[in-house]
Amino acid sequence: MDKRWRSTTPCKVSLIRPPSIVSRYAIVAPLAVPLGVAYLASSLREAGHRVQLIDGVGLNTKEPRPWSDTTIYRGLSFEEIATLVDPQTNVIGVSCMFSSDWPFVREMIETIHHKHPEIPIVLGGEHVTAIPEICLNSCPYVSACVVGEGEETFLEFLEHFSEKKPLNSVAGLVFRNAEQHIVHTTPRNRIRNIDDIPWPAWDLVPMENYLSQHLSAGTRHGRSIGMLASRGCPYQCTFCSNLNMWTPRWFARDPEKVIDEIEHYVRCYQVENVEFFDLTAIIKREWILSFCNGLKRRGIKIVWQFPVGTRSEAVDREVARAMISSGCLIMGYAPESGSPDTLKQIKKMVHLPRLKQSMRECHEAGLNMKANMMLGFPSETHRNVWETLKFLLAMSWIGVHDISFFPFAPYPGSPLFEELRKKDKLPDIFSDQWFFSLAFSKLVGFKCYSEHYGKGMLRLYQALGYMIFYGTAFLFRPVRILRMIKNLVTDSHQSRSETVLLYFFRRLAHKPG
Repeated sequence: MDKRWRSTTPCKVSLIRPPSIVSRYAIVAPLAVPLGVAYLASSLREAGHRVQLIDGVGLNTKEPRPWSDTTIYRGLSFEEIATLVDPQTNVIGVSCMFSSDWPFVREMIETIHHKHPEIPIVLGGEHVTAIPEICLNSCPYVSACVVGEGEETFLEFLEHFSEKKPLNSVAGLVFRNAEQHIVHTTPRNRIRNIDDIPWPAWDLVPMENYLSQHLSAGTRHGRSIGMLASRGCPYQCTFCSNLNMWTPRWFARDPEKVIDEIEHYVRCYQVENVEFFDLTAIIKREWILSFCNGLKRRGIKIVWQFPVGTRSEAVDREVARAMISSGCLIMGYAPESGSPDTLKQIKKMVHLPRLKQSMRECHEAGLNMKANMMLGFPSETHRNVWETLKFLLAMSWIGVHDISFFPFAPYPGSPLFEELRKKDKLPDIFSDQWFFSLAFSKLVGFKCYSEHYGKGMLRLYQALGYMIFYGTAFLFRPVRILRMIKNLVTDSHQSRSETVLLYFFRRLAHKPG
């Protein structure tokens, strides 16, 4: 990080990653390392601050516990987390990335405050960036919210806090002043040279709990770790809140430095599987080819995945072959819809014929592919859905291994959220029930926002989509059924469906009371 953030009055900071909460009816609930919090911890430590990282998930990754009639969580209890906070702490930092987690995180903050009422609590994350005023008003125990990219803002906050300077000049902050009025400071510019950000402080995280259990956000394939090769996304899809968090700027790391980091993890943690959590991983064809060639040149034998999604324009036959020859196991696509009209309405800049061609070339190269799909957009018609179902059939025929097919949810901070809010289409907005309805991976409790069909039809279309896709895949490629059984037995997964099945089996074995 920039040397100007070197602190002359170091603080003791306790960073908290909350436990993981999901619906009892969630299709899957992966656990992964706390990448964002670990990045923040390393930046604070490099600036001279003393850092404690309390990983509310990693310190107890075993059986889920009930939180309410409809939700369960994995990790430490709120009381356990509050007890672990170092009494010498000057500032507590809490992460909240997903709006569906907010009622849960808010209650955790309340528990921590009652245990440590004298310590200010600073909140950060994508949910917080979207609606900081709601966070401050609904949780009076929060002193300030970090908006957007967190490293530099939190460092400057600590500088002003420790030297008792006014916070008004700290860019990227929302806080209550002495008169209890909410103040928004100017937005902070993005960090351009992200290679300057120190590697995540994994030494502060109980890494072996993740590694030995093969915990993963993608498919299970041995000892796994999460990484970032880039930050941000240059696209402006209307259902996505990333623009609000990151602006439309995309910055990539030097591929050689990414490989340096991988090499370090293989040496220090015996990592076998690297998962890239980038919002849009592959944009520049030259970058991915350089990365793949670098892995092969150094002889690094790992599996790596892009489970989130990517652009098809950069992935052709040459790129696909380079990816699989360097160890790529999974590549995710994110078409979202098979309807040209819907894609135009949500500003998803996808050319479907080019996307299908990219998928064919990846299948021929031997890459395992998954695709993220959605339905229930406000303007989506029955005809649009049938176009998407037809596209699901085409992807299955091409050879795509897996899909997710979830209902649209109006995430705070997204353009569609603001549009629905202005039209008064969110009657129970900001209630706990509404926040929980935003969780994407559950079978019940979601809402339908389409103006042309209701929740019953959405359920039917969703079920039909899964049946069309997987029915076609298993009918014309029955060998996948045998491979799935083998992989479930050996606990080495090659597809999302295998991970989902294993999750269900384990949920049955450890059903919470």
